[in-house]
Amino acid sequence: MLKDPDAPNNPRAHLADRRRAELLRAARKVVVERGIASTRVADIAKETRVSGGLIHYHFATKDDLMVAMLRATSDIERAQLDEIVGSPGTALHRLDRVIRQYIPGEGTDQSWMLWIEAWAAGLRTPALRVILEELELAWIHAVERVIREGVEQGEFTCVDPAAAAERVDAMLDGLIVRLTLHPDAVTHARVLEHVRVATAREIGLDPADLANA
Repeated sequence: MLKDPDAPNNPRAHLADRRRAELLRAARKVVVERGIASTRVADIAKETRVSGGLIHYHFATKDDLMVAMLRATSDIERAQLDEIVGSPGTALHRLDRVIRQYIPGEGTDQSWMLWIEAWAAGLRTPALRVILEELELAWIHAVERVIREGVEQGEFTCVDPAAAAERVDAMLDGLIVRLTLHPDAVTHARVLEHVRVATAREIGLDPADLANA
């Protein structure tokens, strides 16, 4: 009997999935180093030591590869976010975890360089804009959900959790762009302090409550 080439246990399908994942990781690394506009398929081929033809076997165009890479990255971030929001603990503790997850880590964390690149490229690539919008809404809805649960449980006071979440998200975006582009002008600790102060005001608490969550 002939095996279905797309069957779950088919070795060729596993090999193709593994190769595709390797190409996506390489694309992410090259984009962080060179930027989306300056990245060529040849650069990714060199990074993975494969031919450009093999890359085009999996992705017809560079744009297809960029979209797939950002989609995979977005899926990972959204899964991490869902884990935090759905974890046990108080709403206050989960809200602070969401905030800290949003802010890039100190040192070698380059994740926001990728998303700043994607914002610029998204101006001219509708498929990228869709991914960016989905990820942005996922973060806003996560903050809103935790605030709403905190209100329901009597931890927070907030008349409009949806609006509060949008304001917190907007502040995070602005501060993190500044932190990423001008790390000498603002520190990670200062960004976290600003966001905790603003968030505490949105939910009727003292900033120290978030810091001690």
